Amino acid sequence: MPFLASFLSIRIMQFIAVGCTAALTHIGVVILLVEHFKLPPLYANVLGWLIAFIVSFSGHYFGTFRDQKAPQLRAAIRFFVISLSGFLVNEISYAVLLQYTWIAYDYALTGILIGVAALTYWASRRWAFLGN
Repeated sequence: MPFLASFLSIRIMQFIAVGCTAALTHIGVVILLVEHFKLPPLYANVLGWLIAFIVSFSGHYFGTFRDQKAPQLRAAIRFFVISLSGFLVNEISYAVLLQYTWIAYDYALTGILIGVAALTYWASRRWAFLGN
C-alpha cells in the first residue's frame, strides 16, 4: 500500500506541475491579450484556454498519465470534452465575477482555474487517459 500512495502522490504532483504550467500559460495569454491588444477579458479567456489546452493535454498524455497507455486520439477527444466542460464552468463563473464583483480579472481567473482543477484530475484519471 505505501507504493500505491507514493505512486498517487507522484501522479498528483505531476498533474499539479502540468496544470500549473497550463494555468500560467492561460493567464499569461489572457494578460497579454488584454493589456497589449486591448481584447476584452472574456474573449481573451477563450484564446488563453485553447493554447493552454495544448500545453495541458501534451503534459498529461506524455507525462502524468503515460502509464495508462490510452490511444492518443481517443485521449485527446476525451480530454477535450473534459477541458471544454471545465472551460464552460470557467467562462460562466468568470463572467459572473467580472460583472458582479470588484475582483480584478487576473485574480478572478486564477481562483477559477484552481477551482476547476480537482474535477479535471478526477475525470482525466478515470476516463480521458484510461487505457482500456
